[in-house]
Amino acid sequence: MIEELTILVVDDDPSIVELLKDFLVFENFKVITAFDATQAWASFKQSSIHCIVLDIMMPGQNGLELCRRIRAESNVPILFLSARSDDVDKIRGLTLGGDDYIVKTASPGEIVARIKAVLRRSASQQQMEDRILDFGHIKLNLSSREVTVDGKNVELTPREYELLQLFLEHPRHVFSYEQLLSKLWNGVGDRHTIRVHLGRLREKIESDPNHPQYLVNIWGIGYRFEGG
Repeated sequence: MIEELTILVVDDDPSIVELLKDFLVFENFKVITAFDATQAWASFKQSSIHCIVLDIMMPGQNGLELCRRIRAESNVPILFLSARSDDVDKIRGLTLGGDDYIVKTASPGEIVARIKAVLRRSASQQQMEDRILDFGHIKLNLSSREVTVDGKNVELTPREYELLQLFLEHPRHVFSYEQLLSKLWNGVGDRHTIRVHLGRLREKIESDPNHPQYLVNIWGIGYRFEGG
């Protein structure tokens, strides 16, 4: 594990914050804690944060509102932590730019594993050679992690970038829902997770997201990139 990676843990329950902090410190992470959105925002602005674990239900500004505020400035990975397991909160969180959604019944070990998975993918991608996947309308630079659509830079969240990279590296290949969950979510999630992220990605790369030309749905199976 790369040293000095900093995790910002935000939750209004001190016992949860301290428990996660103990597990993360044991794994050699640096941990910054916050108990509300105001503290979290101050830490985000003042420190170099590599990943945020963010509670949804907090007094004052909630986690969804804070996520929207952070996404206006940064693509830092955000993992929502919530006591609620219903699809409504999950879809809202992912739509706003969250990279994962974890129910608080998950063990601290599972939460740490999912944080490490996000960071591991990010680190490996940063080490890749300077290579551009060029499909005319869409270009992806694997070294700089820049994406352009019709010559204009497009800001993607880490999970949106990973999805696009996977499709561009395998044009015309059909990925099932199960394959996508296994490759990018460690098998944790459901079809709602895939649909929400693909919907957000389509809004950024398709000229008409309601009638996609590139990320097309293969009914009953999954998705395929038509750029090849």
